[in-house]
Amino acid sequence: MSRDCLKLTAYFDERQRSGSRFLADSMLDLYGRRSIATSVVLRGVGGFGARRHLRSDRTLSLSEDPPIAVVAVDTKAAIEALLDPLRMMPKRALVTFERARLLEDSGSCEGTTKLTIYLGRKERIHGLPGYIAVCDLLYRSGFDGASAFLGVDGTFHGHRERAHFFGGNADVPVMIVAVGRAECADQVLPELRRLLARPMITAERVRVCKRDGEMVERPHTVPGVDEHGLALWQKLTVHTCEADLHQGVPIHRALVRRLWEHRSLGGATVLRAIWGYQGGRAPRGDRLLRLTRRVPVATIIVDTPQHIAECFDAIDELTDRHGLVTSEVVPARVSVDGDERRGGPRLAQFG
Repeated sequence: MSRDCLKLTAYFDERQRSGSRFLADSMLDLYGRRSIATSVVLRGVGGFGARRHLRSDRTLSLSEDPPIAVVAVDTKAAIEALLDPLRMMPKRALVTFERARLLEDSGSCEGTTKLTIYLGRKERIHGLPGYIAVCDLLYRSGFDGASAFLGVDGTFHGHRERAHFFGGNADVPVMIVAVGRAECADQVLPELRRLLARPMITAERVRVCKRDGEMVERPHTVPGVDEHGLALWQKLTVHTCEADLHQGVPIHRALVRRLWEHRSLGGATVLRAIWGYQGGRAPRGDRLLRLTRRVPVATIIVDTPQHIAECFDAIDELTDRHGLVTSEVVPARVSVDGDERRGGPRLAQFG
């Protein structure tokens, strides 16, 4: 069976505080007290926000106060119950709400699907780290791409799990994002449920726009509002390898710079994975004694449909040889800057 759920994602700067504590810690305390089914804190390596402060891991000065993404998934009622306490926390943040289906004992997919698989970082399958075994399975099953992101904090099956310098950190979540056809997803789901000790998997609708430099389909044509006047938003995700270059520059860095120069865009966030692949290349990650990092990175842009359409030509140019580019419709978004709040959590309808 499958259950409808909501995914809440907050993007903000790592050093932002809520009272005397870091905002991410306060959010995860809340998620732990509410036993949110799964949540994960992901540290970014680059990007910019509404105030146009450019962040990059290229230099020490630009890497200060990097962006982070905090993802929480549970039933609609559980996520909506978080809204009042969350309103008291952020000073500057972008918060999105997306529909997803939590796949439990069964459940099938339709069209192109984004599977998100949550597992503990120390889980092992056939002697391999679980995230490596899962990415290998997704690759063999024909998925267009998969990336494993290591969380530094989170909840897993409702229990708070935080990474510590000393300790096993066995259940701190790893989040694997995979994109593939529905038939690939239906084929792999029974095997994932068999291999994983406590599988937690969600499915979302997605469109593949580019694959390995080839145009598949342009992003969704999305109206600015739905039939009830609620705003619709759009998300593009550009999956590349850190070693993939455009004119000698890593694609994700060139892309952030180009998007930053596109003054109408509200922001972008780059997340670095620890393992994964795009297209026909086999899964890979960091190796000892290798000078060039070969891990996947994901550049995420959430904005109005108009701004997404305007920036897509730049994305198309920079992914002329490499990358997996996907488009998703975001039914609700809230932008917070001090006392100013734009948008709301009511979900718009599309398609």
